Amino acid sequence: MIVIKLPKEEKAEVIKQVQAFFEEERSESIGEIAAELLVDRMIQELGPYIYNRAIADTRAMVSDKFNQIDDELYALEKPASRR
Repeated sequence: MIVIKLPKEEKAEVIKQVQAFFEEERSESIGEIAAELLVDRMIQELGPYIYNRAIADTRAMVSDKFNQIDDELYALEKPASRR
């Protein structure tokens, strides 16, 4: 299983954003511990899907770049005369 961990500062910011979301969207207060548990659960449940999507996107981007480089290399080839 892939373990996804956020740096302490980033996790603290996400926790604040979750608290703000509950306050703004649901008019509910959620404590820091509850928000942290929710963040941890969302990372556990959603993290692998997001990670895998990022890998697939990166794979596609690298493949496109490789194809561009390959095309450019073909363009650099010099004709060889056959005698």
